[in-house]
Amino acid sequence: MFNNMTIKSRLVFVIGMLSVLLIGVGSMGIYGLNQTNDSLRGVYEDRAVPLGDLGLVLDRMQRARLNAAMSAYGRSAEIVKERQVMTNQRDAEIADLWRKYMATNLTPEEATLAENFNQQWKIYTESRNHTMALAAAGDYDAGVDNLTNDAGTKFDAVHGTMLNLLELQRNEASKEYAEAQSSYNSIFMISSTVITLGVLLAVIIGFLLIRAIVIPLNEAVAVANAVASGDLTSHIDVHSTNETGRLLQALKTMNENLTDLVSKVRTGTDQIATASGEIASGNSDLSQRTEEQASSLEETASSMEELTSTVKQNADNARQANQLAAGASEVAVKGGAVVGQVVQTMSAINESSKKIVDIISVIDGIAFQTNILALNAAVEAARAGEQGRGFAVVATEVRTLAQRSAAAAKEIKELISDSVAKVEDGTRLVDEAGATMDEIVTSVKRVTDIMSEISAASNEQSSGIEQVNQAVTQMDEVTQQNAALVEEAAAAAESMNDQAQALTQAVSIFKVSGGAGRVQGMPVKRSNRTASIAKLPNRGLAKKTVVKSNDDSGSTQPRKVASGGGDDWEEF
Repeated sequence: MFNNMTIKSRLVFVIGMLSVLLIGVGSMGIYGLNQTNDSLRGVYEDRAVPLGDLGLVLDRMQRARLNAAMSAYGRSAEIVKERQVMTNQRDAEIADLWRKYMATNLTPEEATLAENFNQQWKIYTESRNHTMALAAAGDYDAGVDNLTNDAGTKFDAVHGTMLNLLELQRNEASKEYAEAQSSYNSIFMISSTVITLGVLLAVIIGFLLIRAIVIPLNEAVAVANAVASGDLTSHIDVHSTNETGRLLQALKTMNENLTDLVSKVRTGTDQIATASGEIASGNSDLSQRTEEQASSLEETASSMEELTSTVKQNADNARQANQLAAGASEVAVKGGAVVGQVVQTMSAINESSKKIVDIISVIDGIAFQTNILALNAAVEAARAGEQGRGFAVVATEVRTLAQRSAAAAKEIKELISDSVAKVEDGTRLVDEAGATMDEIVTSVKRVTDIMSEISAASNEQSSGIEQVNQAVTQMDEVTQQNAALVEEAAAAAESMNDQAQALTQAVSIFKVSGGAGRVQGMPVKRSNRTASIAKLPNRGLAKKTVVKSNDDSGSTQPRKVASGGGDDWEEF
């Protein structure tokens, strides 16, 4: 993982590690200073100051005792009074000093001694005050006796406790000093160890960092020097993905690409030299084939003139056929119009026949009604008897006429019905004839269209043949120019061969593994014959006046044809 770290990450890691070590050592130093400061503060505040206060308390105790003794031994009321004031002052000073002492940090043993001293001092001060009271009352002997015996014994007890407190303070101060010394030694040893390990680790990591940067850079410099001297056989191993690894990978890729490029250039130059010789030889063959092509073009031009005449004649015939088809189409259209009129006439006759049938139906109805009326009249005449006999004869005649009229109307209706049926058959036949005539007209129009297309195609063929004539003429001119181009191409091929040789020598300074890319060019026999091509006469091809077609099929396009020698040529 460390090999794949970037240089930036490695530097940040080293700086961060050294910073952590520095912070650690500094923190330990600060911790040691704080411990020393706490120890010194404890020695001063909890031992030196209390020790001084206890010394002052002991001094004020002795002075207060001296004042009590002076009161008893002075045997004077003024002395007693004066010493009483002084003793009260000393008691106040002792109380103030003792209060300060009790406010300090006391150990359990020290607190016990302090409590004992406090109780003993109260007991002693009561006995001492009793002594001074006796002296104030003038009983000096009793005061001396109390001071010597009772007060003296109690003073010795409180004095011993005070001495024990002073000794305890000195012992505690010595103990704290020993602890501070031990803490100092421990911090000193830990700091020295951490500093030593930090320096050693920094040296190791620095060595690895320098080695990880310098070794790949030295390899890169060696590869660059080898490439500069033309040696492309260097083998580069990439073991990391950091900046130096990417640099070596880039150099490896560059070396491989240069090797591939030089190999391809060597191969290309050898192939160019071979190809240039082949081109020179091919130019000689091209000169000869150009002569053959010119002869073929002359024959092609003659054939194209004959083909142009034939196509023109076909175009004229197609134009005449188109005109005849157009006339036939007009006649067919007129015949179709006449048949349509016949169909309309037959339809009108059919309608008239239907109307006659309706009229006959009306006459038949009138005869039927007349017969009914005659029958009614006969019935009425029979009822009238003799008076109606003449009327009955008339009714009988009318009835007879009505029956005859009905019979005649029936016969006429049958004849008309038969006529209508025949008219309908005729109408159907005329409709079929009209449909057939429409099909004939459609077919004639289709034939006319086909003849128009044939005529247009013939015109396009004529136009295309004219363009082919022009192309053949251009090919004749191009063939004249090819001879000069062949000589120029031969000179260019020779120059290209010389340049290929120079390029081969230029890349030969590079050394590639296995000699890759070395392909020896095969010598090619070149013909020194210069194609002697006579200026061919331009055949004046007659340009025909033809109808230009919109189709692009007659445009000049090159196409491949097989030559007699098996090579590919372009024919226009």
